[in-house]
Amino acid sequence: MTDKKPKKTADKKATEYDKTKPYPIAEAIELTKKLAKTKFDASIEVHFKLGIDIKKGEQQVRVAVPLPHGTGKTIKIAAFVTPAKEKEAREAGADLIGGEDLIAEIKKTEKTDFQVAVAEPIMMKNLGQIAKILGTRGLMPSPKNDTVTPDPAKAVRELKKGKVSLKNDDTGNVHVAIGKVSFESQKLVQNFDVLLEAIRKAKPPTSKGVYLKNVTICSTMGPGIRVAI
Repeated sequence: MTDKKPKKTADKKATEYDKTKPYPIAEAIELTKKLAKTKFDASIEVHFKLGIDIKKGEQQVRVAVPLPHGTGKTIKIAAFVTPAKEKEAREAGADLIGGEDLIAEIKKTEKTDFQVAVAEPIMMKNLGQIAKILGTRGLMPSPKNDTVTPDPAKAVRELKKGKVSLKNDDTGNVHVAIGKVSFESQKLVQNFDVLLEAIRKAKPPTSKGVYLKNVTICSTMGPGIRVAI
């Protein structure tokens, strides 16, 4: 009985934190890892609350960020390309490759078994046939996040290595995973720093007042930890 009490006290202290205090990112990550209680290797997510007017199109934040250590997630990529680019896209690691045939299949079945789509510029007019399907699921390729490109193979390789595309939601927040609980803390810090810099650079010129209002970090199903920025 005497052995158990100190352990419980130690466990409690290890997971104690101030919900109102912003922590330096290294401390915030350590807390997030300690507070992760899932049996699986949970993702670590960052949530940015931005001071933007979501009603104004020019204030939408949309950016692509190559994280130095990736996210730990395996993503399925669809490449909408001309026949001349199919081999390159396949060798780069694209999971679904096609042009009119792939578009026709999605139009018929409305199935989108992939997380990201890339396309050659010449294919965009054809994608208009399934724009509603892709758009409502956040899958429409866009030049703003480098998924519409004359070099789709390069885009596929970068995405497979850990490039993330992000945009604000309808409440002005941005949510993105920066890795897994199993990642070394320093790698998570480096991923966060690269992401933070990209968000700062993406500030719309017409955004007034405080741009980065709040940043929190958490594991899947874990509590949010405020981050000092």
